[in-house]
Amino acid sequence: MPANFQRRPWLLAVAVAATLGLGACSGFTERTRGALAAVTPYKVEVVQGNFVSKEQVAALKPGMSRQQVREILGTSLLNDVFHANRWDYVFTIRRQGVDPQERRLTVFFNGEIMDRFQGDEMPSEEEFVATLDTRKKSGKVPALEASEDELKKYAPKDDEKKADASKGSSSASLPPLPAAYPPLEAAR
Repeated sequence: MPANFQRRPWLLAVAVAATLGLGACSGFTERTRGALAAVTPYKVEVVQGNFVSKEQVAALKPGMSRQQVREILGTSLLNDVFHANRWDYVFTIRRQGVDPQERRLTVFFNGEIMDRFQGDEMPSEEEFVATLDTRKKSGKVPALEASEDELKKYAPKDDEKKADASKGSSSASLPPLPAAYPPLEAAR
C-alpha cells in the first residue's frame, strides 16, 4: 500500500467512494437516458407577419387603390425599395408539436391602382383557428335535448304542486321591490 494511504486512512475511503460513485453514475445515465429523451425543453411559439384569410383575398378586386388594399390586408410585411409596385404579405408560425406553416401573398400595383395578386391558397379564419387548437378532442358530444321521459323524472311531484298552490305563488313569499332605489353616489 502506498505511504499516503498508510498515513491517511480516510484518503483510501475517499478514493474507493469516488471509484464506486463513478461506476454508479455510468449505470444511472444508461438507465435514465431513455426517460430523459422523452423530456423536451419548451419551445417558444413564433408568429411572424400578417395572417391573410381566404375572406380577405376574396375582397380584393383589381382597380382598388393602395389605401383600400391596406384597409383589407393591413400593412405589408415587406416593402422592397427596388420593387415599389409590389407588396409581399408573408405569414409564418412555428409551434411545438406542429409542422411549421408559411403562407405568402403578393399584391402588384400599376401606379396607385392594384393590378393583380398571387400567392398560396389561404385558409378561412375558421380553418386557421382550428389549426391553432392543440387540445385533444373528446370523442362524443353529449345530446343536448331531453326526451319526454327524461323530463318527467324531474317534474315536481303532486305533493309539491299542492304545497305550492296552498302557499300561492313562490313570488308571494318574497318581499316587494322598492318603488325607488337610493342614488349610487352621494349628492354634492
